[in-house]
Amino acid sequence: MNGSARMRPLPAATPATGVGKLRVWQWFLLAGAVVALVLTIAGAFTIASIEATRKARVAVVDVIDPAALRTLEISNALTSQESSVRTYGRTNEDTSLRDYHDAVAAEAASRAALEALVPRMPEEQAVSAEVARLKTAGEAWRRDYAEKLIASVPVLKTEASNRQTAQVNAARFTEVHRSLTALQGHLNRLHIEGGVRLADGWQALYVALGGVAGVLVLAAIGSVLIVRHAVLRPMAELNDQVRAVAQGDFDHKLRVEHPSELAELSSHVDAMRRRILTEWRRASEAQSKLEEQTTELRRSNGELEQFAYVASHDLQEPLRKVASFTQMLEQRYGDQLDDRAKQYIAFAVDGAKRMQLLINDLLDFSRVGRIGGERFAIDAGLPLQSALNNLTGTIEDSGATVTSDELPVVHGNRAQLTQLFQNLIANAVKFRSQEPPRVHIGVRRDGDMWEFSCTDNGIGIDSKYTDRIFLIFQRLHGRDAYAGTGIGLALCKKIVEYHGGRIWVDDEESDEPGTTFRWTLPSGDTDE
Repeated sequence: MNGSARMRPLPAATPATGVGKLRVWQWFLLAGAVVALVLTIAGAFTIASIEATRKARVAVVDVIDPAALRTLEISNALTSQESSVRTYGRTNEDTSLRDYHDAVAAEAASRAALEALVPRMPEEQAVSAEVARLKTAGEAWRRDYAEKLIASVPVLKTEASNRQTAQVNAARFTEVHRSLTALQGHLNRLHIEGGVRLADGWQALYVALGGVAGVLVLAAIGSVLIVRHAVLRPMAELNDQVRAVAQGDFDHKLRVEHPSELAELSSHVDAMRRRILTEWRRASEAQSKLEEQTTELRRSNGELEQFAYVASHDLQEPLRKVASFTQMLEQRYGDQLDDRAKQYIAFAVDGAKRMQLLINDLLDFSRVGRIGGERFAIDAGLPLQSALNNLTGTIEDSGATVTSDELPVVHGNRAQLTQLFQNLIANAVKFRSQEPPRVHIGVRRDGDMWEFSCTDNGIGIDSKYTDRIFLIFQRLHGRDAYAGTGIGLALCKKIVEYHGGRIWVDDEESDEPGTTFRWTLPSGDTDE
């Protein structure tokens, strides 16, 4: 099929009748409305059950049970009072009297806590009346027995406790026990009734949650049926068509009649198929052209290698002969030549030597990354030392001082790093000021890279030329002022970029004269 051909519009579908008029979203909307209504009812019932259960739990846990505990504390306090006051009557010991007063205080505290809980009781009036009866019985026992016994001890001593007082104690304390028993029985009954209400609340809650779960199950089943009828079957049809295209039948049209959403989707997918087919054909053509260009590039690289060989041997040999024979001509016939002729000879020799230097620099520039460029972990101090050894004469003649930090291990090629250090230090010495040259090689860590610097005290570089100096054959000074081919910094940039770093001139203003070159190299522990 032609990739540029336009797809004909889909024919109008036959109008559906009954529920068939509903689109997919309408089916889901209707089902969702029914489910939402049922869930709302179930949710309201669930909330009511939760609230009832909460109230029953609060009544039992926060009111009835604490009230029963306070009642038990009152019972223990009254029992302690009765025991302490009887002991005091027999022994007249102050310890028993103190125990009696402590028990009275404990009873009062527990009764106050109990009275604070009474307003929240399910049967507030009945419980309040029983608490009042208990309080009255306790006060009557203390008035008629305990306080009288305590008051008579200083006079009667151990005779204060007798048969008559024992009868009063038994009668009054029996009323106390009767009141306690009635109150405790009432609280136990309220506890049982609260537990029943709590169990009923939990049961209602479980029923409500079961109803919600049932609604969700029915909703899931309905959704499955809707998805199966309105989505899965048309999707299966579309999937078969797409599989046919994926298996190689790229001209197979994609089309689904219903529902309208999938019909539109199939149209879009078919448009993408046609576009991908067109782009694939274009990519195939581009791949063929790329393979042709790759073949041409290999041939060109082979010719470049051949040229490098010729340049390093055949081109330099005539230059050496020109320089040698021109110098021999001057030596042999120098006394017969005037000053202008000798000047011409000097020009010819200088030109031949500069041409040799330029060819060597071009060869070095072209070999970076192609020949002998294997990289491995190396101590950066080794190529620096090699560069200093190569520049021994230049450094001694200029009186230069070269220092460096302790250099790290980097991932690089020793020969190329030697060339990098040598070019930068040689430039620092060449472009010196009136002061003796001082050159420092610094280094600092920068993430996965090491950032090196070469700082000198030379004549410096105008900031507007900091980008231009890294271009090949770019010179900022005349050849008569400073010798060179204009390739050195371009070679440095190519070496640094081959190692995965970058090089630049530090343009930060400084009170110190000179120039600082900075460049980055990968750490020796970085996987390459």
